[in-house]
Amino acid sequence: MRHGRWRFLLAALVPALLLHVVFVLSPYAQAFYLSLTDWTGVAGEAHYVGADNFVRLGGDSLFLDAVRNNAVMLVVVPAATIALALFLASMLQGRRPIRGASAYQIVYFFPQMLSLVIIAVLWGFVYNPNTGLLNSGLRAIGLDGAARSWLAEPSLALISVMAVIVWSSVGFYVVLFSAAIDGIPKELFEAAVLDGAGKWSTFRGVTLPLVRESVQVAFVYLGIAALDGFVLVQVMTVGPGGPDGATEVVGLSLYRTAFTYGKFGYATAMGVALFFAALTLAVFALRWGRREQVEMA
Repeated sequence: MRHGRWRFLLAALVPALLLHVVFVLSPYAQAFYLSLTDWTGVAGEAHYVGADNFVRLGGDSLFLDAVRNNAVMLVVVPAATIALALFLASMLQGRRPIRGASAYQIVYFFPQMLSLVIIAVLWGFVYNPNTGLLNSGLRAIGLDGAARSWLAEPSLALISVMAVIVWSSVGFYVVLFSAAIDGIPKELFEAAVLDGAGKWSTFRGVTLPLVRESVQVAFVYLGIAALDGFVLVQVMTVGPGGPDGATEVVGLSLYRTAFTYGKFGYATAMGVALFFAALTLAVFALRWGRREQVEMA
């Protein structure tokens, strides 16, 4: 090992690096190049057009609607999911855990076992205005006036989709936060009780600071999910993306531009823009978490 260390390292690392370059970095490089062309996906040649595709994005009203909807989802989905998951995890693993906490975690985690397509189909039936479970339940308790066409009204369609994203995601983060809270020394909770701290004060002063890293990770993953949303919108909504672009997302615009209109170069530019948005989100979240840790130190 002393004499053949470099040969061993090269033999161990080079194959993995080559595979990474071929299957990860190379597709990224191709995508960046295609975003600067007018490739149709069928023609053998792609003509270089420079930044024209990105300039067109700024004047594409449908794409701007998609960006707006993704921005709303980026704010609402992580905030709602993390807040709900923290609340449930605190109830399960706080200073006074409830009985059967493990069983509750399994129930909350169950949506993670279903594919997004199945979830979208199931909730499509739930939201059905005539026979759906939601409207049927409202009518059964005498709230006929509250029944709506949840996916057909512009003011409700995006909210309905975001509710499904939160429902399908919260179970995983309940388990994640429960594990983080379970790792907090019980002495800290006992000290807070002796100091007369209530539940909210204990959560704010003990639980939340010590699960900050888990919350940071959750924010990054949920932010990326909010920047996507393609599967649920594609399966659940009218159009899809309707009504009137109320649920249009960047992923759906990208798919339609490429496979319906045959503008693969322009669609790739959308994908590159989405890539940098996700990268910016991740960098921001990591820097914010590092700054908070420095301030606490």
